[in-house]
Amino acid sequence: MVKQLVKLRTRPSRDSKTFVLMLDYIDASGKRNRESLGHADKRKAERQRAQKERELRMGIVVPERMRLSELLADSRERTRGQVRETTLTDRDEAMRHLIDAVGDIDVQEVSHRHAEVFIQVRLDAGNAPATVNKKVSALKRLFQLAVLRGQLETNPFRHVTRLKAPARQVRVFSEDECDNLLKAVREPYRADGPDWELLVVVALCTAMRRGELLNLTWADTDFDRLTVSVAPKQDTKHTWEWRIKDSERRTLPLTREVAELLKGRRTARATLHPYIFITASRHQQIQQRRNAGRWTLTDGRCPVNNFNRGFGTVLERAGIIGGEFHDLRRTCLSRWLANGLTEYDVMQLAGHSDFSTTHRFYLAVRSDLVDRARTATMAVMGTDFGAHMARAPVFG
Repeated sequence: MVKQLVKLRTRPSRDSKTFVLMLDYIDASGKRNRESLGHADKRKAERQRAQKERELRMGIVVPERMRLSELLADSRERTRGQVRETTLTDRDEAMRHLIDAVGDIDVQEVSHRHAEVFIQVRLDAGNAPATVNKKVSALKRLFQLAVLRGQLETNPFRHVTRLKAPARQVRVFSEDECDNLLKAVREPYRADGPDWELLVVVALCTAMRRGELLNLTWADTDFDRLTVSVAPKQDTKHTWEWRIKDSERRTLPLTREVAELLKGRRTARATLHPYIFITASRHQQIQQRRNAGRWTLTDGRCPVNNFNRGFGTVLERAGIIGGEFHDLRRTCLSRWLANGLTEYDVMQLAGHSDFSTTHRFYLAVRSDLVDRARTATMAVMGTDFGAHMARAPVFG
């Protein structure tokens, strides 16, 4: 006879006048459990006992009870070092906003309705649809990992559809704006600040991201081949750990003029350290923080203080309203596309892991394309079109 793993027990109520049924069993970890069923219906209790028996024999683990904040902490600990710190930060923020919207409830209680509430609360708070989509994606992945770990049976965000959001407009600096930028960065800059001229020139030449540029070392350059490499950095005596976005190593071209500018800067510097765009004083400050254990992987993403404010000053000098440093990258990629490189070529040089990123964000309509379209329209409609419009009556 097969041994019964789950037994029914009775437990008297506090007034000793009634009783409730309970399940008595030992789980897979060897821990004894006594689970109250909350009723005295023996037929219903037997069905529940049989179900629990089947679960134990099949090795089914009942998802553990935890609140949303506990799920986040558990997931963070499990994935630390496996995903980028920015990804963890995005998940932290999304979960915090979910808790603000629905409360720190048990994860087993989260449903599609809570997802709808979350979306509406974020929209009411002023988040753009694209921002809400990003938060939903972070939560959807977080809950899916919980499903894979056996902490949830189903993903409550699995049927949430993306909000319709207008395509992001790609800001590309015009030729005149680039000339003004180059004139602005040739002006004297703070001795302890970054070399803005070198940063802008190399960014326009290579389409490198801010973090890639600021973590560039002299060892990454090859002046004979006129190339520069984007490579991760190890935690050594003079360099801090830094990881490439999407983990894509790549080699990028330098023009001879840019290579000469780089070599000239290296020769002119009295104190040499590994980094091209980190000043000696800033490198010393970072080393002190590293020795004191106050430097993190996140700090290495932008090791220059007040970077955005500094570039804002550059834009102001150039007479450019709006814009950001990443627009230099977009400008370079758009130039490559306009001068014959295929989208696949640009995808490889840009370090995009997904072709849609190249296609969606960097296929900007350039002024020369607009001019060609205008010329073609005039050729089709003929010169008489303008005269006809001049003679047409005006209604108003």
